[in-house]
Amino acid sequence: MAHALPSEMKPLSIAVLTVSDTRTFENDTSGQYLVDALQEEGHTLADRALLKDDIYQIRAQVSAWIADANVHVVLITGGTGFTDRDSTPEAMKPLFDKEVEGFGEMFRQISWGEIGTSTIQSRALAGLANHTLIACLPGSTGACRTGWTKLLQPQLDARQGPCNFVGHLVR
Repeated sequence: MAHALPSEMKPLSIAVLTVSDTRTFENDTSGQYLVDALQEEGHTLADRALLKDDIYQIRAQVSAWIADANVHVVLITGGTGFTDRDSTPEAMKPLFDKEVEGFGEMFRQISWGEIGTSTIQSRALAGLANHTLIACLPGSTGACRTGWTKLLQPQLDARQGPCNFVGHLVR
C-alpha cells in the first residue's frame, strides 16, 4: 500500500561539521558548499563546526547534536580517507543505531563515473542515531556536491518517493 507523499517541502534543521587539520572557516569550501546547498533547498542551518581530525572531539560534537531534538541531520565533510589521521568513520560508527549501508555503496558507484578507481579510497558512510541522520562525505567540494545532489538532497525531501528519510527524522 503506497503512502501519499506531501506536496510541500518540509524544512529540516541540519548541522554541518568539517573535519580537517588544515582548514579554517575562511577556506572551507566543502563545508560552505553544504551550508549553501542546504539553505538553497529550504532547510535551516542548525549549527556549524570545524574540528581537527580527533575521534573523541568529533564524537563529542556529533553526540551533542544527536541529543538535540531540534537537529534532524548532521553532515560531515572530511576524515573519510586512508591517511593516518582520517578517523571520521571510526568516530561515527559507535554512535549509529542503524547504518545506512546503501549510502556508501551508492556514493562510490556514482563517484566511479567522476573519479574512476580512486573512489575505492572513499569511506563515505551514513547512519541513523536517535532519529538523526548522520552522513559522512569526503573532504573535497566535488565529493560534497556529488553526495548532496545525487543522494542527500532527494532523500531529505519529504516529496521524494517511494521513500525518503524525512519520516525517520522528525520526532
